[in-house]
Amino acid sequence: MSADQKNGKHGMNVMDEKHEKTGNCKAPGSHNSHISHSEPPWPNTRPIIPPRGDYQTLLSFQKAEVIYDITFRFAHKHLSRGDRTVDQMIQSARSGKQNILEGSKAGLTSKESEIKLTNVGRASLEELLADYRDYLRVRDHAIWDKDSKEAQFVRRLGRKVPHTFELYREFVETRPPKVIANIAICLIHQANYLLDQQLCRLEKDFLEQGGLRERMFQARLAHRNQQHKK
Repeated sequence: MSADQKNGKHGMNVMDEKHEKTGNCKAPGSHNSHISHSEPPWPNTRPIIPPRGDYQTLLSFQKAEVIYDITFRFAHKHLSRGDRTVDQMIQSARSGKQNILEGSKAGLTSKESEIKLTNVGRASLEELLADYRDYLRVRDHAIWDKDSKEAQFVRRLGRKVPHTFELYREFVETRPPKVIANIAICLIHQANYLLDQQLCRLEKDFLEQGGLRERMFQARLAHRNQQHKK
């Protein structure tokens, strides 16, 4: 069993690990991973269209964007021209990023669509993770153990917010491909953990708040009841 297979938490920061142990849905980061649903200013009701945070403040999106930027450069620089894996890896990375974005926007009117698109983004990153693992395995390169000094360094770097490609530019431009691939693997594990927590919260919100049609019905019913009282 490879080192990364032994650790589903590979690349998580310290705050990530604390949340996993407590079993909370709340994800760490500067933006509470779609816990941007602020409570309405009036009692006992919920808005038909809940307020949303900007997707760019989602730590899961920030990490997915960094993963895309790294993968775009990695694939074009270190994979052979004409290799189908180039397009596949870039597309998987883009799909991960774009579906988080689209899911956040879709959440304005459809919780179901938000959950579905976020799941698609999560699956795309999982596919990309397999490609990076394959790259290292077939070339007999090691996958960093979660407790290695290299993985711990990336883990510490992963705590910085906002999270941008500039944090990794020097490594991507100067380190050998096996190092870049391992950095990408650490970041994908971090992003996947955040997305798992995000999905947990989205499902909880859906159970508590329902979808758009349900909220519209409840709002209309509340309005009628208020009119009758008058």
